[in-house]
Amino acid sequence: MFAPPSAAAIQGGGRCSNQTAHMTNSSAASGNRAFHTLMDRPYLILILTTLFWGGNVVAGKLAVGHIDAHSLMILRWTGALLLVLPFALGPLKRDWPVIRAKWWLYLFYGAVGFATFNVLVYVAAYYTSGVNTSLEQVAVNIFVIILNFALFRTRVRGLQLLGVLVTILGVAIIATHGDLTRILTLEVNLGDLLVILACFAYAIYSIALRWRPQTHWTSFLVATCTGAIIASFVYQGALGNGTANLPANLAAIDLQGWLIAAYTIVFPSVISQLLYVRGVELIGSNRASLFVNLIPLFGTVGSVIVLGEALQLFHVIAAIMVAAGLVLAEYSARRGT
Repeated sequence: MFAPPSAAAIQGGGRCSNQTAHMTNSSAASGNRAFHTLMDRPYLILILTTLFWGGNVVAGKLAVGHIDAHSLMILRWTGALLLVLPFALGPLKRDWPVIRAKWWLYLFYGAVGFATFNVLVYVAAYYTSGVNTSLEQVAVNIFVIILNFALFRTRVRGLQLLGVLVTILGVAIIATHGDLTRILTLEVNLGDLLVILACFAYAIYSIALRWRPQTHWTSFLVATCTGAIIASFVYQGALGNGTANLPANLAAIDLQGWLIAAYTIVFPSVISQLLYVRGVELIGSNRASLFVNLIPLFGTVGSVIVLGEALQLFHVIAAIMVAAGLVLAEYSARRGT
């Protein structure tokens, strides 16, 4: 038989319950403080952003032969939408008037910044190396600075311009595989050209973030992922083997392909996009896009370690130039010189 609990035991149990609730609330509060602290540190969040995007370059190369590029796009953005949606129901209700009024802008963000950039990078993986794809993505910052100046006359300081020029030279070395004379004959690999076009698309997206409506981040991701899904189906029909063949494409995906899709859903799609938007809010598109220059570091290291790709001397020279350009440009932006 079980004896009834004593009053002291009940009181003790009450204290334990209160203590447990207090510990739970304290843990939640600590988690919220840590999240808000993270979201106020632009350098840290932009480094994490490019770390996961560098991993996306490796994932795109690993995907070849395991999951079709267009199928990966559809799975990636559909998965990201489903992952965020349960947390976005409340914010979506509050933000719906804004989303309804600016629906075209959210679709533009998703179609250009999410879908177009990534489909070009994934298709480029069939034609060029992961190292090249990583290093060439520094062109995003170059295009952002050029577009900001052309459209808004955003001033570019002397050292910042020097940093950009050094970075451009580094990108040219990679795109021409160390032989700059190829520029004169336009002998550039198709994959390298696709990556450069992808960078231009993402630069347009970065510039357009200045008009981002003030909505909750989950609402933003749901709306933009919807645009990315629509664009991904369009690309499947126009550039892939047609939407009618999508079920067969999905059935052909092996375990490695599904693991790659899972990585791209969680890290490059949800976490990195959230962090990049916040980074642009904190320090502006010119300076935030500078951190894209870290993708070569993370992507090249990943390509060498995971993919076993050979590291050529021109890769090292270009990486040093890219790093030097980043340091010069950010130093100039902070000092105003």
